[in-house]
Amino acid sequence: MAARPLRIGILVIVAFAAGLILARILTPARFEPPQTERATVFPTARALPPLDLTSQDGQPLPADFLSGHWTLVFFGFTQCPDICPTTLAVLAQAGRQLADLPQTEQPRVLLVSVDPERDTPERLAAYVRFFDPAFLGVTGSLESIAATAAAFGVPYAKVTMPEGGYTLDHGSGIFIVSPAGGIVGYLSAPHDAGVIARDYRKVVAWQASAR
Repeated sequence: MAARPLRIGILVIVAFAAGLILARILTPARFEPPQTERATVFPTARALPPLDLTSQDGQPLPADFLSGHWTLVFFGFTQCPDICPTTLAVLAQAGRQLADLPQTEQPRVLLVSVDPERDTPERLAAYVRFFDPAFLGVTGSLESIAATAAAFGVPYAKVTMPEGGYTLDHGSGIFIVSPAGGIVGYLSAPHDAGVIARDYRKVVAWQASAR
């Protein structure tokens, strides 16, 4: 009598193992994240809430702003002495290397200010357009910037200067946001235009094949 339950148990295990093998065979490899040089690619997009921000034109950012376009998002501020101007210059170079992509696949570049006390829409507009006329900047209240940074997982902090005034420490990564409005990749520093362009192409192609 004991042999029958044992046989049934073995059959269940065999069937389960066979099911796993079959599922792996039938799951398209295209859903596997691409191999990249520096970017971290998320198998499942990280959803983002609507952003309560103000555009560089002084208008509220539309709730669906991140939908329908590829966007490279970077957090910084206009009085940043080194990381921000260097990163924006690199992103401008990367954009030129991606100019051969279809218009729908070319990324927008969005700078989210972590210094809303000083970064007015007018100041942001002049700053980002210095690097590329198509670059975009957003600011907002202290609360809305904190909420946006938390949604992206970006650390930042105000640092008082010995001689007076303040600066800000902040994360220096670049986020790849897909037209579906979620984060699908993260580019860590140091940044290189060629690496950004090559990794971005891989992420876009991967997302297209997964549809």
